[in-house]
Amino acid sequence: MEANYRRYPIGIQNFEDLRNNGCVYVDKTDLIYRLTHSDKIYFLSRPRRFGKSLLVSTLEAYFQGKKHLFEGLAMERLETEWTEYPVLHMDFSKSKYTDVHSLDTRINLEIARWEEIYGKAKGEDTFSSRFEGVIRRAYEKTGRQVVVLIDEYDSPLLDTNSDTQLQKQLRNIVRDFFSPLKGAGKYLRFLLITGISKFSQLSIFSELNNLQNISMRDEFSALCGITEHELLTQLKQDIERMAEANEETYEEACAHLKEQYDGYHFSENSEDIYNPFSLFNAFNAKKYKNYWFSSGTPTFLLELLRESGFNIRELESMEATDEQFDAPTEHIISPVPVLYQSGYLTIKGYDRDFNIYTLGYPNKEVRKGFIEALLPGYVHKPGENSTFYVVSFIRDLRKGDIESCLERTRSFFASIPYDLENKTEKHYQTIFYLLFRLMGQYVDAEVKSAVGRADIVVRLADAVYVFEFKYDGTPDEALAQIDSKQYALPFKADGRKVFKIGVNFDSATRSIGDWKIVEE
Repeated sequence: MEANYRRYPIGIQNFEDLRNNGCVYVDKTDLIYRLTHSDKIYFLSRPRRFGKSLLVSTLEAYFQGKKHLFEGLAMERLETEWTEYPVLHMDFSKSKYTDVHSLDTRINLEIARWEEIYGKAKGEDTFSSRFEGVIRRAYEKTGRQVVVLIDEYDSPLLDTNSDTQLQKQLRNIVRDFFSPLKGAGKYLRFLLITGISKFSQLSIFSELNNLQNISMRDEFSALCGITEHELLTQLKQDIERMAEANEETYEEACAHLKEQYDGYHFSENSEDIYNPFSLFNAFNAKKYKNYWFSSGTPTFLLELLRESGFNIRELESMEATDEQFDAPTEHIISPVPVLYQSGYLTIKGYDRDFNIYTLGYPNKEVRKGFIEALLPGYVHKPGENSTFYVVSFIRDLRKGDIESCLERTRSFFASIPYDLENKTEKHYQTIFYLLFRLMGQYVDAEVKSAVGRADIVVRLADAVYVFEFKYDGTPDEALAQIDSKQYALPFKADGRKVFKIGVNFDSATRSIGDWKIVEE
């Protein structure tokens, strides 16, 4: 084994396993100490693959008094007592929930395991009565308050989002399971519930009115994920190895990692947060690939975006209020809360005067992955065909062969299956936007996002291409708009060739019609 070998916690969510196997661990224990000594009943929402389960597992080891696991960490210095508490840990992510039986089985298995340790009383025949009995007996038998850790509480509900009737049944089961927690205050030392959805959205904890929601609290914004400071200090040697493997400088590697995996903000004044799953996978493979997105995208979210007629272009930068984050998910109208909680959008700014958040894609990895996931739904073709088209288009542009680019675009649109519902200008505008936004992952491509900007601007090392598309218009009309709005003017002074390209989109053929190319 190499002397400088580093083992990354890929697929390891258990703190004890991580520490015993010498895996890289970004020390969060100072924040964990602060959390456990500030209040005692919390809720935290974070996107998938962001370290919620590792946080819960770390808390479990801490409350079980496993001091040896914290050697060399901030907790070793901060904690002096190391009291061992009874810990009840429920992880809802361990199962898939396709029916009521699967949820009943998961809850029953965990409660039965606790009952083996703390016993069961006669008459405890519901989940709520059994859970309440376990909490009380754990307190009575050990003489210490109980720690309850509930991980991914909303997994059963996210698995069945499209089935309204099943959702209602599962919600009632989960609500019954959680109901004893409100009256268990004197028995509890600490309670943490984690998930993707904010607790207020599912009405499960309507009785648990003392639950502190820290999901958007500045002081705990870095509980999950890796801050830029942590990256540059605790993971500096990993950046150096990444730079060496990719034949770039340390500074270039930092910039590359930031562009690809940084950009998350979970509160008004949040630190810059990197996606830990992607970061560790990148360090392990020493390649800047899209790791987080490949681990799955909820189908219902893609369907919601298409069926609601949501303007995809707004995802680049949109505004939201606190109320929108709390919109009920039983009857989803706007995809915004789901997009934020799932990690596809994040906080990019906050207007204190109006209490309004600006949301946008966190980084390059998420934007590319999300667009690749969206495209097949709009063109009814496999996603890899769209990506291949984009790469081929860029290769043509780099050779200066604009005619081939446009012929390729014509072929692409002509190959989209005929669908009466798709014969709208907005639909084709969305396809253009997605294709050229995807192109922006490989070259400097800018898609129109404001008044006074061309539909598409592609900037290469030696040339700039300004595209304007007219739906059932003419190439001359498109060129006239480029000239009248002076879309090409900002690029004339930098020494590159500038090409104006006017294109007609023919709704009858559902493809590119005529075009005209003019060099400035």
